[in-house]
Amino acid sequence: MTMDFQTAVRTCLMQKYASFQGRASRSEYWWFFLAFLIGAVVTQLIWWGLYIVYALALLSPMIGAGFRRLQDTGRPGWYIVIPFGLGLLTTLFAPDMPDPDAMATGQMPNMGNMALFSILGFVQLIVSLLFLWWLTRPSQPETNAYGPPPTQHS
Repeated sequence: MTMDFQTAVRTCLMQKYASFQGRASRSEYWWFFLAFLIGAVVTQLIWWGLYIVYALALLSPMIGAGFRRLQDTGRPGWYIVIPFGLGLLTTLFAPDMPDPDAMATGQMPNMGNMALFSILGFVQLIVSLLFLWWLTRPSQPETNAYGPPPTQHS
């Protein structure tokens, strides 16, 4: 059953804030994702510190909604941490910006870090496309290992 924007946001923030049990319909997940994205843009425009607080406050419901969405398609919900982990690894191995004065003398950045960063970026792109496909799949119409199909009010 489809869920509207307000119901999806209310469900994810009030009823299932840190819930990793059960299933989430496509409409519940994607409406909440859109609300998160809008809030992220607005808070970044206001002040980066506010964005950090916002992102940390909504980290649990965002991961929980993705967790439940994957379970709705019959996949283990914990898979949702894979893109987060890859993003963290990519951030940790991002090469430092070279000093402009050093580049003027011909000194190049660490090529090993740049190669690793490129490989991780490519893997992250592939994984992101796979997760996008998984998160857009229809719900399993029958009860699966994670519970009955989601309804509008559950």
